[in-house]
Amino acid sequence: MRRARCPDAPVLAPALDDTELVIAADALALGQWARVRTLLAETGADWDRRGHRLTVLAGCPGSAAWAGDWRLAEPDSGDAATLVALATVRLALRGEAGTDAAAEACAAAARMLPDDPTPWLGALILARRTGTPEDRALAFQQIRTRHPDHHHAHHLMAACLAEQHPAGADDPGHPADAFAARAAARAPADSPLALLPVVAHAERYRVRAAAGLEPPDPADSGHWSTRRAHRLLQSAFDWWLEWEGEDHPRGKVDLNFLAHATFHEGRMAEAAALFQRIGPHLTRAPWSYAGRDAEGAFQAARDTALRRARRQADR
Repeated sequence: MRRARCPDAPVLAPALDDTELVIAADALALGQWARVRTLLAETGADWDRRGHRLTVLAGCPGSAAWAGDWRLAEPDSGDAATLVALATVRLALRGEAGTDAAAEACAAAARMLPDDPTPWLGALILARRTGTPEDRALAFQQIRTRHPDHHHAHHLMAACLAEQHPAGADDPGHPADAFAARAAARAPADSPLALLPVVAHAERYRVRAAAGLEPPDPADSGHWSTRRAHRLLQSAFDWWLEWEGEDHPRGKVDLNFLAHATFHEGRMAEAAALFQRIGPHLTRAPWSYAGRDAEGAFQAARDTALRRARRQADR
């Protein structure tokens, strides 16, 4: 018999804590696209949630084929067209479909749903790996026109910009850092984009480690111990303590980045609090950066932070 998994054990599940999405994804994997139709209709114009749900659904086994069946049955469905588009982007990134076909699928969905940023999110995901800087800028601008604070799009752009000019370890003028600072400054007070500077800082480590400019183990890096890193982490953690919007569909993504940063700065009490809030909802980024095993790195960091926090509390 298979040993039961500990309920608190970290697991790489793209749906995160969205239980309705988990049910719909399981149904889609069996070809039951009607449940996906209902889920997306209920999601409405909650663009961050819609983008999260569609990108996860697009990664389900056989999603492109099942979405294609849905579109054949309901050719006027913009939801079906958008799922086809994002699933085709996934296939293109795996070399199982052409990039032109994926781009055209995104464009077709955008024509059907002109107010929806999600087809353009598919275009940005595609352009990040296969397009030019101009392609990425165009897709991002189209997303921002429809939803200025789009969470996933800002994360993608921070990652793209971090890949420019890896030298300059702690340069606040680097394109990724400057972009994140501007986005955080102009976002509403309750927007999780307040944490984007932490994300950009982690993306800079990823790129620098890949270039051999940082050690592969972030514990051996001084990337999180500079004065500027300390200031941005302190500001981000203080904002999180006041945040009342933790039902954001990608909130666990932000918490993973913040826990990763506070842990590697050595702030164990803060990291422990974040790990408690994350629960089992591990995200691959940033724990996998520099070629590390995401689950192993997360588990080791969480165990260490919780153990040290308990020792401090017992003193």
